Amino acid sequence: MIDKELLSKTVADAIAGTDLYVIDIAVNPGNAIAVEIDSPTGVDIDACARITRSIEEAFDRDAEDYELEVGSAGITSDFKVRGQYDKNVGNEVEVLTRDGRKLHGTLVEVAPGGITDRDVDFTIEVALKVKEPGAKRPVVKQEAVALKSADCKYVRYDLKF
Repeated sequence: MIDKELLSKTVADAIAGTDLYVIDIAVNPGNAIAVEIDSPTGVDIDACARITRSIEEAFDRDAEDYELEVGSAGITSDFKVRGQYDKNVGNEVEVLTRDGRKLHGTLVEVAPGGITDRDVDFTIEVALKVKEPGAKRPVVKQEAVALKSADCKYVRYDLKF
């Protein structure tokens, strides 16, 4: 079985001195390794190749066979760490809360913390139609909604086509 602590250290050493951060490292049954990274400026193929080479140098395929995938978080991926929230401030997001509410709005604020923190407090601004007393038509008003990532099933970039 692949040593996940050694794997995490190997990836951390490979990204040291860059703006890359780890979103997730998974070792699945059958030694299928998946490393997901991101960066405020994006991830290029050279960064993925550098991390792949570092892992291959640290783990001998002859001693232990494994499958390796190193990649960036896709645009449709759920946010898992604070860095993804920070990167998307000002962008439209879709949130599904644990109580079943689906919200679409603009990510306007993320509470301070470490870039790889998984427990994130954030605020989105949603548009609500409100009928003012005496008005013929409802008007759209913006309302800030404070949320915690722990209270959400998912938060992701809101794709509009």
